[in-house]
This record gives sequence, C-alpha cells and structure tokens, in this order.
Amino acid sequence: MIERLWRGLLLLAFAAPAAAVDIRDDLGQLTTLPAPAQRIVSLLPSLTETVCELGACPRLVGVDRYSNFPASVNALPKLGGLDDTNVELIAALKPDVVLLAVSSRVSDRLRALGLRVVALEPRSYRDVQRVLGVIGQVLGVPDAQRVWRHIEAGVAAAASSVPPAARGLRVYYEVSNGIWAAGTSSFMGETLARLGTGNIIPAELGPFPKINPEYVVKANPGLIMVGQRGADGLPQRPGWDRIDAVRRNRICVFKPEEGDILSRPGPRMAEAAQIMARCLREKAS
Repeated sequence: MIERLWRGLLLLAFAAPAAAVDIRDDLGQLTTLPAPAQRIVSLLPSLTETVCELGACPRLVGVDRYSNFPASVNALPKLGGLDDTNVELIAALKPDVVLLAVSSRVSDRLRALGLRVVALEPRSYRDVQRVLGVIGQVLGVPDAQRVWRHIEAGVAAAASSVPPAARGLRVYYEVSNGIWAAGTSSFMGETLARLGTGNIIPAELGPFPKINPEYVVKANPGLIMVGQRGADGLPQRPGWDRIDAVRRNRICVFKPEEGDILSRPGPRMAEAAQIMARCLREKAS
C-alpha cells in the first residue's frame, strides 16, 4: 500500500507541468514561456553560442547566416541576416521562441505572426552576464552563471600573461574598415582595460563609433589591432606612417576565425582575451 502511494506521488511529480516563465527583454517587451523552450531560432551569433554553451544546441532549429560555432549549427537552416531575415521560414519552423538582436528589423513581424520573441543585444561585460541569466531562464537552466564564472577566470588568466612592457600601452582597435573602432565602453574595450592597456577611443564616443582617420593619426596609438580584411593598405593611409604603432610594426592582424571570437560578446570572451594578450606579448615585449 505504502509502495503504491509512493509510486503515485512520483508519477504526479514527474507529470506536473513546468512553471511558466516571464522574460523581460532588452526592448522592454514581456514574453511568457509556458515551459522551457524546446524549439529555438537564434538570429545572433553570440546568442547561438550562448545557447550551445548552456547545453541546448540540440534545441536549435534555425540560425542566422553568421552563426558558425560550434560546427554543428552549420547543418541548421540558415535564416538570413539583419536585412534579409526569412520570416516565412522562421514561422514554418514553429519555434517556441526566437532570439534576436535589438537592432533586428523583424521583431514586430514575428510577433504579429504569433511567435514569441526575445530581443537581446549584449554590448558590455555586464550585458553578457545579464543575457546569460535571461537565456538560462528561456532554457530552464538553473546555473547559467557558471559560464560567466568561467569567462571571468579566463580573462583574469589572460591578464596575468601580459608583460609589464605592454601595460599602459595605448591601443587602437579597428572593428571594421570604414572606419569603425572599439571604444572604451564596448566589451572589446573592457577586455583591453582588463589586460592593462589604454584605448585611444574614449567612452563618450560610444561603444563602436565611426571615426575620422585623422583622429587616429593625432591620437598616435602605440599598437593597432585590426582584422585581416581591414589590414590591407593600412600603413599606406594618408599620414598613418607617422603613427608610432605603424613605424614600429606594432600591428596585430587577426584571422577571420579570430575576428569571430573577438567580435562576439558571449561564452568565448575568455578566448578573445587570450588572443589580445598574445598580441600584446608578441608586439609590445
């Protein structure tokens, strides 16, 4: 009799529905998930990587064209980018939730189709920690902050590897030719600060400002970080031969795969810090 009662209680426990979760996103929109999401569309690489780092890669049913890590996501339907998101295909995938950037232009259209949408766009360390918690709620993962602790430990390890000669060095990080820079208030700028360097782009210019090339010449950075596509012809830009970093060949050129790691505010930020630290060791010692 007692054994039968215990079996009944266990069955009730396992049959109990999961509690609904209210998610407040970065647009201030409130979305209610009746249960942890099992079918997820992610339209931002950093969010895709976060879902996978939290052990939920198998729940992804579609991603944006730039999501390429881990390798398993390359087999998923590619749903376009910011300007050409395939809304019809997203709807056909019947996701429980769509994760996308605040800057995405399809939020309202997706909501009009009855889809649950969570807009998240981490731009700083604090944002990354917060977004980890939100995605943990979406997935029903109780200790999402374990990933943040791993990031913090990895960044600290990278900082400890930077030689004294590199500390205080003023850096210019070109995110995209055009020219767009990583400012002090960006997550890239925060990583540089944690590594003990300076940044020629002050916080008041914003996280990723478009700047005049002459600004860089006047600021005269001691080291330049740039992606492979933006490196061609950089020393030949008007007046740039006067920049200390150019004269002393203190220019770190990152491969495309390294650029992906460096530009995504998510689980691989510790790896990004290691890439920057290696640059500082090689060029500033």
